[in-house]
Amino acid sequence: MATLLLLLILQFGSGPASLALAPSSTAPISEPQPVQELLDQAFEATQSGKFGQAEDYWTAILDQFPNNPAAWSNRGNLKVSQNKLTEAIPDYNRAIELAPNVPDPYINRGIAYEGLKQWQRAIADYNRAIELDLKDADAYNNRGNAEAGSGNWLAAIEDYQKASELNPNFSLARANYALALYQSGQKDQAIRDLKNIVRKYPNFADVRAALAACLWVSGQQGQAESNWVAVIGLDARYRDLDWVRQIRRWPPAVADALESFLSLN
Repeated sequence: MATLLLLLILQFGSGPASLALAPSSTAPISEPQPVQELLDQAFEATQSGKFGQAEDYWTAILDQFPNNPAAWSNRGNLKVSQNKLTEAIPDYNRAIELAPNVPDPYINRGIAYEGLKQWQRAIADYNRAIELDLKDADAYNNRGNAEAGSGNWLAAIEDYQKASELNPNFSLARANYALALYQSGQKDQAIRDLKNIVRKYPNFADVRAALAACLWVSGQQGQAESNWVAVIGLDARYRDLDWVRQIRRWPPAVADALESFLSLN
């Protein structure tokens, strides 16, 4: 990941951002603080899930360093984490204006466009990030997500595969690849891949849930049930079909398989 030096070091965020709603900030920051103190407070608030408060700290940092692109990108990330997607776009635009040859703000803006279901704009941003760094596995995985959102499953499969090749330990890209295979009709291969991922990452709830659903509709009820027991102990959100379809954005065929499983359990 890129790091910019501009009087201080601020790192761009990376990877898919959460779209979960977060608590609002409490009191605004009214007096100047040393930048290191602000950075520490921003990261602490982020780690505690206080995204609104963390956004305020980045605003205070920007008051002192308005030309730091990483600060703009990071504040955009905090807005995305609060589902303030439209508001995040100008922050990413400013980061890109200040650092047009750094891939991170393009990836981050692409995530915001994905949340807004503006698939082609997201793809364009990921294309640019890939042009700037041909080995950025996150950019390929995210472009696969946007291709999947637009219904282009074959392109999504290629991107997920490329992300996995660039980073063999990128478990989410491997999971996305398997789910896209299932959507495209390659169900046996998808189930084999899901089993392999579970073998390596036994606590990967997303893959166990998908495997349970796919096994169920393929007639392997016993294996489906045993995987589902593990899922509930790891992440109960997979009981919520709306979350699976709208937030996690499973392919329709896999989500339908889960609905079939849940309707009989």
